[in-house]
Amino acid sequence: MTQPIDWEALLQQAEQARARAYAPYSNYHVGAAILTASGRVFAGCNVENASYGLTVCAERTAIVSMVAAGESKPIAIAIVTRGKEAGTPCGMCRQVLAEFALDLPIRLVGADAREAFYETTLETLLPRAFRPESLLGERT
Repeated sequence: MTQPIDWEALLQQAEQARARAYAPYSNYHVGAAILTASGRVFAGCNVENASYGLTVCAERTAIVSMVAAGESKPIAIAIVTRGKEAGTPCGMCRQVLAEFALDLPIRLVGADAREAFYETTLETLLPRAFRPESLLGERT
């Protein structure tokens, strides 16, 4: 049986993380919150750097926090970006998330129009992802 997802609580944690984002260059604050199979939530925000390539996205911050805490089974992620239109994870974040759960449900929200959310899955955003099984020449 799959654990129910309290999207409202997850979105609140993503919004709180977004408020802590460090984005002085783009002014594009992002927050993410990952729910794991154990029921724990790991939040992350984007952290920019003057050397742009060193910037870390909110989704990767959250997944790294999850792993650092000894977890490895995300079951949902909520991502809050600025504006009325919800932004989607970048390709790098999609690939990092795919390492752990290709069937991951995602709720995307623009902070200025919270009721206009978009739901999808990681597999929809990243079809035929490169996965650990790909190293063995097997696809699941």
